[in-house]
Amino acid sequence: MPETTTDERLRRYLRDELGECRSEDLQQRLSELDDLEALIDEETISSDVRTLSALGNETRYRLVRMLVEADSELCVCEITPLMDVSDSAVSHAFSTLVDAGLVRKRKDGRWRKYRATTRANALLAVLDGTR
Repeated sequence: MPETTTDERLRRYLRDELGECRSEDLQQRLSELDDLEALIDEETISSDVRTLSALGNETRYRLVRMLVEADSELCVCEITPLMDVSDSAVSHAFSTLVDAGLVRKRKDGRWRKYRATTRANALLAVLDGTR
């Protein structure tokens, strides 16, 4: 069976790292890489990408940052005047953030109140800690 370009590239890499590369070395490394790939849960990746994508928009990021900094629940009526976008854009942004698990929404009579989740706090803490 002919080696694929990927296998040959890995063989060259192992030869550079180990000084030689036997077929057993290649098979062992391929097995280790297969084990690594098996640890990656597709559902987790999908959820994480959705979460990170939600932060990839300035309006949504500002809303999350505001809620994290407030460290409390805020009514949409308090938040909207601070944003430089339409009310509907704020509403849409919050919907995306709630779906991504970064914000919790609560109705209080006719008011909608929002709070950053633990996940949002943790993500922004990581960003803050790496500046």
